[in-house]
Amino acid sequence: MTRRAAVERSTKETRIRVEIDLDGAGQSAITTGLPFFDHMLEQVARHGLYDLSIEAEGDLAVDAHHTVEDTALVLGQAFDRALGDRRGIARYGFMRCPLDEALAEVTVDFGGRPFFVFDPGPLAGRRGEILGGLPVDLVDHIFQSFATTAKATLHARVLYGENLHHSVEALFKAFARACRMGTDVDPRQEGVPSTKGVIEG
Repeated sequence: MTRRAAVERSTKETRIRVEIDLDGAGQSAITTGLPFFDHMLEQVARHGLYDLSIEAEGDLAVDAHHTVEDTALVLGQAFDRALGDRRGIARYGFMRCPLDEALAEVTVDFGGRPFFVFDPGPLAGRRGEILGGLPVDLVDHIFQSFATTAKATLHARVLYGENLHHSVEALFKAFARACRMGTDVDPRQEGVPSTKGVIEG
């Protein structure tokens, strides 16, 4: 079973191409024009063990919003297509990850129902700050956009942390590990992991 996908999106604001192999080795080639965003997406590949290629060009002269949002939307679409009918997957994933003094957790359900809940914790008072070109107030929007097009329910929260970089990176690492758990094939799982017999978006 091949669980790969390539998705492109082109608008007047952005041009995005994402390729993913859900059964990869954590290799990545990512360019968005936003260094910290690249670094966070590399975490998704490395800790999710996904082979991930992302090429994004956007109207960064305006601001980062369009590039960040559209990249997350296309990444979610790539997950959705690579998962296919989601037959055999574990479906649910949960991870709590530390990074020095920071701790974050993510719970995900690839069950076809887009929903997003976010508890920013210590990020709430720092939403006006920017990390390597990535505005902190877009961090939750990344996960919300992903959940919408990946057709996933996603709950994310930063429990605590003083260093902004650590807090956001812990969140992305938890996201990667939770997604890995949810998208992994369970050898005991026959068919679709739902009492309905089908997973629908």
